[in-house]
Amino acid sequence: MKKIKSKTKKQKIISADRVAEKAMRNEDISMHFSGKGKMMPGIQRVNVDFTVPMLGELDRTAEELNVSRQAVIKLFVRQSLDQHLLANQSKNRRPER
Repeated sequence: MKKIKSKTKKQKIISADRVAEKAMRNEDISMHFSGKGKMMPGIQRVNVDFTVPMLGELDRTAEELNVSRQAVIKLFVRQSLDQHLLANQSKNRRPER
């Protein structure tokens, strides 16, 4: 039995900015859309310094959750930003005396 090779290649995910650049050059960008209406947001790398004890805590938490250190950092930053946003929204809704 002859094996049939698939003609589809695995698509590499690129940022919305790169897709926009391709579109501005009139290149076909249809392969970057899944039909779900979602695009990957642009990503920018940052460097953050942590103390050794804090890194230990992050690593222990990552091990407990069975995820990477980076995933734990992203999770905690996201939770903190959401909490900050909710606190600001709550503060802005309170009537002044």
